[in-house]
Amino acid sequence: MGFKSDIEIAQENTPKKITEVAASLGIDEKYIEQYGNYKAKIDYNYLKDHADAPDGKLILVTAITPTPAGEGKTTTSVGLTDGLRKIGKKSIVALREPSLGPVFGVKGGAAGGGYAQVVPMEDINLHFTGDFHAIGAANNLLAAMLDNHIQQGNLLGIDPKQITWKRAVDMNDRQLRQIVDGLGGKMQGVPREDGFEITVASEVMAILCLASDITDLKARLGRIIVGYTYKGEPVTAHDLKAEGAMAALLKDALKPNLVQTLEHTPALIHGGPFANIAHGCNSITATKMALKLGDYVVTEAGFAADLGAEKFLDIKCRMAGLKPSAVVIVATVRALKYHGGVAKADLNNENLDALKKGLPNLLQHVSNIKNVFGLPCVVAINAFPTDTKAELDEVEAQCKELGVNVALSEVWAKGGEGGKALAEEVVRLCEQPNSFKQSYDLDMSIEEKLETICKNIYHADGVALTPNAKKQLKQLTDLGFAGLPICMAKTQYSFSDDAALLGAPKGFTVTVRNLKVSAGAGFIVALTGDIMTMPGLPKVPAAEKIDVDATGKISGLF
Repeated sequence: MGFKSDIEIAQENTPKKITEVAASLGIDEKYIEQYGNYKAKIDYNYLKDHADAPDGKLILVTAITPTPAGEGKTTTSVGLTDGLRKIGKKSIVALREPSLGPVFGVKGGAAGGGYAQVVPMEDINLHFTGDFHAIGAANNLLAAMLDNHIQQGNLLGIDPKQITWKRAVDMNDRQLRQIVDGLGGKMQGVPREDGFEITVASEVMAILCLASDITDLKARLGRIIVGYTYKGEPVTAHDLKAEGAMAALLKDALKPNLVQTLEHTPALIHGGPFANIAHGCNSITATKMALKLGDYVVTEAGFAADLGAEKFLDIKCRMAGLKPSAVVIVATVRALKYHGGVAKADLNNENLDALKKGLPNLLQHVSNIKNVFGLPCVVAINAFPTDTKAELDEVEAQCKELGVNVALSEVWAKGGEGGKALAEEVVRLCEQPNSFKQSYDLDMSIEEKLETICKNIYHADGVALTPNAKKQLKQLTDLGFAGLPICMAKTQYSFSDDAALLGAPKGFTVTVRNLKVSAGAGFIVALTGDIMTMPGLPKVPAAEKIDVDATGKISGLF
């Protein structure tokens, strides 16, 4: 029997009308804005009007350090939420929206997989409700107003060599990373070096995901630093009088999107900043709304626990006043063997030695969540047919030594039914004592915060700043930004800043090359290694296999 593809499984499913899904949550029709039959936006006024309603329990799904073998965080998040419903709990999942670049690049779709998916998966993976287009438009409006200001006499004295704001497009297009624009003579603008970021790396995306309402959105947009004057003073979007028009473009994008899983469990999918360069979580608005609508809210943070989970707990929870009840760390036996040195082609063979060598990666993530952040957690093993009993027993035994249970997650093959064991453990953990704390205090200096993250989360010997980063450190401190949280931009493939160091490396130092402030989002970005804010397409892009037939049916999206 051949396996069905994700898109085939999704297309065979009969979703409920989105009005029925909203009704199952008790949402009054006046808050619902339909986008066709199966998608809707929920007005953010719902949150204001239900401010006194009790909050549900918040469960974070994170993972071990990613490998080419795949981990299945979104699939687990969706299946766990369906599993919670199966055991009689009122649950809802809050996820990020996929970016078009990765959908057409290496990654393919990002709406879960197998029988644990959100639908309509084609819409979610393509244009959805237009949020990312609105974010790109707001980003580029600011870029256009900035260059127009310089062209029209440059009253603010902006130094074209110190412009930090880039243009954005939601596509993997390496050709646009570094460009020269404004060519063609006096009337065509002022020639300068420029560049594009992918929309999900734009500060506008981070702002949309951290804003609590329109007023907060506008204030944050106004604080964006676009560059510096000849005197070295920051120039903001407010100085360019751009934030009102930008907020007008983002008015509807600020409203969370309601869809459903294959089993009709409600799902809020909203926002999607990258986790290796931004904070990597869905919007605060969607998470807070989910907490008012469900007794158990499952959400995920991008990449591994050293990136997405750390930023979720240190940045998002801090800004939004959220307190998680439990954490799920997703791992696969295959990925652990990869961390133990097995080549991708040989991962299907039993190899207990490699598994033992790779397990420290999982155990370090578990220890961080338990001991640094003080949160109860469970390890979810995303099951593959090739996993052997001996391998699964080894993972369980090692986790037990840390006082953490392991649950086998079979949601890819069985949907919610395969997530019941995990759901039972999550419900148990939600009742456990919880001593949640952030990993650093905001009143530490920038350097102390960097040192704390690198030593306590990555288990590095310390942090080294390049001369350039030291200069920026002084500038940011002088400008009054030292009290902001830190958003680490580093490779997702290792605890270290070197993608080749698998497992749980020791004896390394993290080098910070660049420090820049995202004043609107409200964090300082520390760039380590060569982090790309504009990915490229692979040799064989996923786009080559995506097609649409005469009836409008899409194929090849995974």
